[in-house]
Amino acid sequence: MGEPFYITTAISYPNGKPHIGHAYEAIAADAIARFQRQAGRDVRFQTGTDEHGLKMVQTARDRGVAVADLAAEMSSLFRAMCDDLGISYDRFIRTTDANHYRASQAIWRAMEAAGDLYLDRYEGWYSVRDEAFYDEKELVAGDGDEKLSPHGTPVTWTAEETWFFRLSKYQQPLLDLYGNNPDFIRPESRRNEVMRFVEGGLSDLSVSRTSFDWGVPVPDSPGHVMYVWVDALTNYLTGAGYPDKAAPYWPADLHLIGKDIVRFHAVYWPAFLMSAGIALPKSVFGHGFLLHRGEKMSKSLGNVVDPGDLADAFGVDALRYFLLREVSFGQDGSYSAEAIVTRINAELANAFGNLAQRTLSFIAKNLAGELPEAGRADDADGALIEEVIVAAAGLKAAFGDLMLSHGIEAWMRGVVACNQYIDVQAPWSLRKTDPDRMHAVLRTLVRAIRILAIAILPVVPKGAGTILDQLGVEEGERDHAAVDDDDWYARRAASGVPLAAPSPAFPRLELPADVA
Repeated sequence: MGEPFYITTAISYPNGKPHIGHAYEAIAADAIARFQRQAGRDVRFQTGTDEHGLKMVQTARDRGVAVADLAAEMSSLFRAMCDDLGISYDRFIRTTDANHYRASQAIWRAMEAAGDLYLDRYEGWYSVRDEAFYDEKELVAGDGDEKLSPHGTPVTWTAEETWFFRLSKYQQPLLDLYGNNPDFIRPESRRNEVMRFVEGGLSDLSVSRTSFDWGVPVPDSPGHVMYVWVDALTNYLTGAGYPDKAAPYWPADLHLIGKDIVRFHAVYWPAFLMSAGIALPKSVFGHGFLLHRGEKMSKSLGNVVDPGDLADAFGVDALRYFLLREVSFGQDGSYSAEAIVTRINAELANAFGNLAQRTLSFIAKNLAGELPEAGRADDADGALIEEVIVAAAGLKAAFGDLMLSHGIEAWMRGVVACNQYIDVQAPWSLRKTDPDRMHAVLRTLVRAIRILAIAILPVVPKGAGTILDQLGVEEGERDHAAVDDDDWYARRAASGVPLAAPSPAFPRLELPADVA
């Protein structure tokens, strides 16, 4: 096994059904995980659901069901979303899992042993929707001077006995962490936000609740359950094997989360870990929001879209490609049905899909599926292969730096080069005038298509996998090292097995009448 690589998404709060924002984060994390597997890393990819907290209690009460039953029902919807979108997770964790209770109580005891927990009374503003406490200075005025959180969610005045965590003690250690590790929080705009928040001073944090009992019980403190973020954040340790054994996947390489919960992951979480004497994750990346036609999605606007509906309408590969290609990773992005159709038809269907389809169809029809012989090569052939290898390397470098859309853009330059090459070389004309040259052109195209399909596998695993299947590229020949494998063609040709009859890997899309 290669070097471990542990990637996590935020665990989704299942008091409502999955929406396209959940799908976007899962797809991005999946593409990164698949990319790292291609690099030979021993990948651990975890996602799941965060099932405790007051919101779940209130939702269950409103629906007249037991909160445990609600959690099981809703969690299954998020797991189904992941499965339907081809998310290659290694564990789908639920915070109601028994081993997660043990991990949460273990880190609590470690923080308590460090002298960082004390019992007192909390009075202040709390947002049930955010599951977050806010200082008076952070609140904003709503209609009629209603007090709202910085995210515009309602807050209520809360007063109860609670355990506090000495967050104030970790102000300077956190600032040192950010200063010494510039990549700990990414992108830079999120890092700057967090640093301003911490530089403004940290208050001790309430970390238990007594107003409800749906949560992980605080050890040796009857009536107290853990504040949902202590419990939720610990899921990353649970998945790494804490506290039972040495955790080969810890520290996590990447926590991939939405920008609205960066504070919890980049302030509270490292402080908890410092207190417990546990190594810190290597990086927290806060991606942007996905907007619908430029507007934030909300139930009141009626623009919340089920990702399953989009996948059914356009296909899973098309949805994955669009979201990772269209949105500059880390920034907000917008989508619409028209934009999906336009992007997919231009790049996947017409450019790459058609390139593979017409090349393989031509070989099937004119060479009975036999791989073309070396033929009469010229400088244009080597130049194309070099350009395609550079394009694949561009995707690799960009994905390694989490610049996903830039990586796909680099890959597209290779696709464009192939289409320019085939139009200039015109193998359909060479078939009559210069069969030797036709063989060389087709051989070059097969080599180029293989390289491009391997490179784009993390983004569109089904379609790229179909093309590789049609070329006879085995599963073990689809990693990064295979891109520069000049011997593949000779091995494949020596097998004597004809190429499979091609079928379109990326069909053209039509705009559905009933999908926004």
